Amino acid sequence: MIDFLTSRGFKIFFALFIAALLITAPFYLRNFGLYLIAMWLVISVAALGLNLTLGYAGQVSMAQGAFVGIGAYVTGLMTLAGVPWPVAFLCSGLLCFVIGWVLGYPALRVQHHYLAFVTLAFSTLVFLLMRNEEWLTKGIYGLTDVPRPILFGWNTGKAFDFYFFVLGVVTLLSLGVWWIIRSPWGRAFVALRENPVRALSLGVDTRRYTLMAFAMGSAIGGFAGALYAPLVQFFEPNSFALPLSLNLLLMVIVGGGGTFFGPFIGAATAVLLPEWLRIAQGYYLIIYAIVVMVLMLFCPTGIMGLGDRFISHFRQKRISAERAEKAKDMSQQEGK
Repeated sequence: MIDFLTSRGFKIFFALFIAALLITAPFYLRNFGLYLIAMWLVISVAALGLNLTLGYAGQVSMAQGAFVGIGAYVTGLMTLAGVPWPVAFLCSGLLCFVIGWVLGYPALRVQHHYLAFVTLAFSTLVFLLMRNEEWLTKGIYGLTDVPRPILFGWNTGKAFDFYFFVLGVVTLLSLGVWWIIRSPWGRAFVALRENPVRALSLGVDTRRYTLMAFAMGSAIGGFAGALYAPLVQFFEPNSFALPLSLNLLLMVIVGGGGTFFGPFIGAATAVLLPEWLRIAQGYYLIIYAIVVMVLMLFCPTGIMGLGDRFISHFRQKRISAERAEKAKDMSQQEGK
């Protein structure tokens, strides 16, 4: 049983099972349920980008929420001006890629909490620009009536259609991140996280891959913002303030940094779990906070790490039982 749980076949089966649930869910949910799952998918993409920067490359960033905001504003302003959504989508990712590359330069000189303060300052700067530059962002009034895409005659204005649109785009982005993780870039990111000095001695261009980690993670955050804008259709600067970056950081840590499915699980705990706990009325936030604190206390590697510990525990018990059985057989043979 344990071997099956850790096998590639089980992972494929689990992925297909989740895909089947996501495909069939719209036929049983109302508009708010579709909105909630779509929001989970969009936030998962933003967490995937941060996981690439933090979980795999080991570079602390507290600016992912700012990149989601940049992507949302670029897409919102361009689509309101009549630009097709695919063009706005690509522009959002490209702009965030360039800004993320520039933001990566401080990571070449400072690390850990010093780098966190640099990215925190950047996040604050972006928030102030969004709030104060009313000529561009409409300031505290925000952007309203952001149109939903029309692709090849397919109008995604209804909740049912837009859900499947988000599901398709998120699937493509997730496959792209999966490819990056499995590529030489992903292996270089892991080497950069584990031991930068050793990676440099083995010929890894740590400078280039540090910048690339920031740029790729930021671009994915911009793509998430491009989906967020037509999903909510109204947003203002407070939507992308520091709490969003902190929540994304929490999602990666709770789900399991450095794992592909960790951000999806972490986003579920931050987006879906609070809604499910609303039956507890005013106590649901307290319950949610306690769940997160207990998890971090007993398993700092996140939910994915907790699953690995569970499987390793039972695997070790099975190995011990097999060894004991083998020793018993040998002693019986010697007795004969």
